[in-house]
Amino acid sequence: MKTIIKRTMLALVCFSALSAVANAEKVIIGHFGDPAPVHVAITDGSFNKATGWDIEWRKFASGADVIAALASGDVQLSELGSSPLSIAVSQGVDVELFLVSFLIGSSESLIVRNGSGIEKPADLKGKRIAVPVGSTAHLSLSGALKHWGITAKEVQVINMPPDQINAAWSQGAIDAAFIWHPVQSVLMKNGKRLISAGEIAEWGYPTFNGWVVNKAFAKKHTDELVAFSKVMNDINAVYLKDKDALNENSDFVKKIAKATGAEVNQVQTIMEGFRFLTSAEQTDWLKNNAASALKKTADFLKSSGRIDQVQSDYSQYVDSAIAEKAAQ
Repeated sequence: MKTIIKRTMLALVCFSALSAVANAEKVIIGHFGDPAPVHVAITDGSFNKATGWDIEWRKFASGADVIAALASGDVQLSELGSSPLSIAVSQGVDVELFLVSFLIGSSESLIVRNGSGIEKPADLKGKRIAVPVGSTAHLSLSGALKHWGITAKEVQVINMPPDQINAAWSQGAIDAAFIWHPVQSVLMKNGKRLISAGEIAEWGYPTFNGWVVNKAFAKKHTDELVAFSKVMNDINAVYLKDKDALNENSDFVKKIAKATGAEVNQVQTIMEGFRFLTSAEQTDWLKNNAASALKKTADFLKSSGRIDQVQSDYSQYVDSAIAEKAAQ
């Protein structure tokens, strides 16, 4: 009799667990697949456990694709670069920034091809520079050219997606490219870094990747977004604490390599090109820097003909409350 009761109770527990999984809300979350600590938490299922969501992680090739998915309602939450985010909110897409993925440093850089004759900024005049137009890299490139006093007429800026940049580089069809990994790693085999996005940020052109969410969805899921943010902060904290001790044989590094397709010996170098924020820094940066960075980006995008209008204030597209709760 006791055996029958135990089996019945076990069956009820299993049924309840399966029912909970079956009833979990399905949420599609977009990302770009950059080698970053977040992929360890994704692999471990930490986000699902913390939020209670049944998460489908969907990789996007560009910010434009993310904007389209957010605008259609296909995706409610996604990683997005600061330039496409400025485009999205300026065009009326109802989203808000609630967490910083990372500040962009050397992960996006201007790489010049060996044999191109480019040794210093002035040598860029008359050269062919490829960049995905409208991206964070494009903003960094434009900021650098302005800082150096090089006009748009003095260089040939070519709009190319990353895969085409790779092909054009191998054919010698371009002299330089402002691009991110993994293409950047390939170009560096036959080129060198002239300047990074992190250096250009110090001249007043900061770029970053952030986590954005549909505003209506955010109102209904505040607790889940706080839980999501806590997982993100925790895994970034693990990396920041242990990064000097990590190597190619570390499980942390191996998980990131496997999840993103990056070479295991490149993962740490790539991540060094990002600046990951602590939970306290998240709140401070969102409150004091995010809106102004989006406004400056929007001004640039309008001047380059990418958008028709600029909002007077971008603070309405930044919600620091979720990050603040997550830091508690």
